[in-house]
Amino acid sequence: MTPKPAVFACILVSAIAICAAAPAGASVKKIQITAKESPAFGGYSWPGVGQYEKIVGKAFGELDPKDPKNAVLVDLQLAPRNARGRVEYSFDFYILKPIDLSKGNHKMLYEPPNRGRKTISNLNRGVGGNDPGSVTDASLLANSFLMPQGYSISFSGWDMSAGTDTADLNMTIALPVARNPDGSSITGPSYEYIVSAGTSYELTYPAATIDRSKATLTHRVHLNDTPQVVPASGWQYVADGTAIALLPAGTRFVANDIYEFSYTAKDPTINGVGFAAVRDWNAWLRYETRDEAGTANPLAGDITRIYTEVQSQPGRFLNDFRYLGFNQAENGKQVFDGMMQWIAAGDGISMNYRWSQPGRTERNRQDHLFIEGRFPFANVVTTDPITRMTDSRYAKCTATRTCPFAMEIFSANEYWVKAASLMTTDPAGTKDLPDSPFTRIYFMSSMQHGTGNSATMGACQQLLNPLDSQAVQRALFTALDKWVTAGTLPPASQVPKLSDGTLVRPDQISTGFPHIPGVTYSGFKTTRYLLNYGPHFYTTGIPTINPPTFAPPY
Repeated sequence: MTPKPAVFACILVSAIAICAAAPAGASVKKIQITAKESPAFGGYSWPGVGQYEKIVGKAFGELDPKDPKNAVLVDLQLAPRNARGRVEYSFDFYILKPIDLSKGNHKMLYEPPNRGRKTISNLNRGVGGNDPGSVTDASLLANSFLMPQGYSISFSGWDMSAGTDTADLNMTIALPVARNPDGSSITGPSYEYIVSAGTSYELTYPAATIDRSKATLTHRVHLNDTPQVVPASGWQYVADGTAIALLPAGTRFVANDIYEFSYTAKDPTINGVGFAAVRDWNAWLRYETRDEAGTANPLAGDITRIYTEVQSQPGRFLNDFRYLGFNQAENGKQVFDGMMQWIAAGDGISMNYRWSQPGRTERNRQDHLFIEGRFPFANVVTTDPITRMTDSRYAKCTATRTCPFAMEIFSANEYWVKAASLMTTDPAGTKDLPDSPFTRIYFMSSMQHGTGNSATMGACQQLLNPLDSQAVQRALFTALDKWVTAGTLPPASQVPKLSDGTLVRPDQISTGFPHIPGVTYSGFKTTRYLLNYGPHFYTTGIPTINPPTFAPPY
């Protein structure tokens, strides 16, 4: 679906019609370029496209809390405001672009980094890393996927949990902190799941009090063990209440054991601003010519299409990005035309909530009590059998005519821990779902979470899987481009189904997994629950119970 045509207000002056575009309303107000390398890639030049340049810097944005497009952001109304009544934020950015944009293909690939790190290497045939513009190997560059086609490429910070490493070009974001109307700290229940922490563990949010009687630390060896309370004499707050450590001093948390910490925290960051930051950065690059200080947009007037490419965590981020309506820019236009979602499946992200932790990800045996898989799971309309709510991930963008096309691709791992089956069956698990007109869903059978891993055992009982998804991803990315630009329908979805018996229960008999001496088959599958964070959590995003209790499973 292409963006709606801009609406122009025309004024007749001296018999000459003068048309002026309405203000775009982009929220990126200033960019600060901290490094520029032209040419990048050691001066390599691609036939027909030429040389590329690298632009690195920081962008400064602000949000209008009164704009209905921002109303979904939890705690935005409690953020500090500048003289214009706006909420400020800033983030890192990194751009690769043809020096001569007229020789490019006028399309941009945007990647929201995974925990601050760029993951483009797989799609781009090895030209990646955290500073892809520094690659100088001519054989790699000649065989790359994106630059020979003339794509511009952009990355930006969105995740407050991503570490800051300026030297390594890690991408992060600076977020506002919510405050009570009188300026005092907001406090509330926060929760940490701790594994292999060393001698101390840094809390996501600072403690509101260092009174140890107001917090609980537990310890267990296995997930199914009963947690044992660590007495107050066995731990302490350190670093002014921003971390905890075991006593006596120097005692290490037992590696791979499970510790859980429940406490009253203060000063919640407004993590949902990360959604708006991605929206506004891409909208600014696509629709604006310069910032308020007059600094030119490096891609001004060039972008006709924006596609995304992700691996894992940022795919879950984009699942919620679409659902929450952020593919509509503040100027009303479409942000992304196409999304290639690799190994995100049916989950969202712990982000647009108070005390949320975007860096968490649920696996078979950890982080089960951080909201990740939340209804709606599917791209078509379904009904939640527990709450009786009816919804779709594409409901909001359908209403605003800003829906992107998407390739939803996942491995076998996502059926076990990322709610993949809930993308293709109703939440009650009784019937297959049809495709959304905007999406195709592809299951890469036998793949693990990731791609091209060496055939070693690692921490597993059996060898890891060396199957490589890269060629399939490039083919589907090309098909996505043709779907967006030419209306060429991509291959039909290929997923296991209830109707033909290829989607089954996870036990050994149902799957038909053979009994092999020395091989353990547990059938241990992560289940999606409606988590109870308190009576108003799903309307306000503010928990009163944390960690949550369990409701019935989907």
